[in-house]
Amino acid sequence: MRAFTLISLLLLSLFAQATVYKWVDKDGKVHYSDEPHPNAEVVELKEKTLNQIALPPVKNDADDSQVIQQIQYQVVITSPTEEETVRDNNGDFQVTATVTPEIKSQYLMALKLDGQTVGQPQVGGIFQLKNIDRGEHTIVVDAMTQNGKVFASSSPRKIFLHQAAMNPVPKKQPKSN
Repeated sequence: MRAFTLISLLLLSLFAQATVYKWVDKDGKVHYSDEPHPNAEVVELKEKTLNQIALPPVKNDADDSQVIQQIQYQVVITSPTEEETVRDNNGDFQVTATVTPEIKSQYLMALKLDGQTVGQPQVGGIFQLKNIDRGEHTIVVDAMTQNGKVFASSSPRKIFLHQAAMNPVPKKQPKSN
């Protein structure tokens, strides 16, 4: 059975190499065919005339992930500082973070406030927070590949958000006699 299969494959490979014929018609046009025609000559194809295309390997996120995993990256929150008091009556402030060493491929960063992701992951490490309640908060910034795999995180940063409160002025009590 194996011998029959081997012989069949060898014969099939011989037929796969078709003969090419070339001829010129009465109008002077050159024609090529795999069928013989009157006054046709066999064309010998050289190895160098065969079309061979070499495509570069496709780069995907898995390649980036493997490169990123080999290097130890660090995410550092540069602003606000540890235990900084942020004063804003609207509860608005900015968080800035960087990744070291510098990454040549594109990556995303995500901000977590008190353990909850705020907004969508974004390119770049500047986050604008709005309408945050006053009090103590913990912020963490994650760096991730385009497919969402976290490859580095900052250490948790504790901050305090203060909002000025207006105390009502006490009404004057009428004097009693």
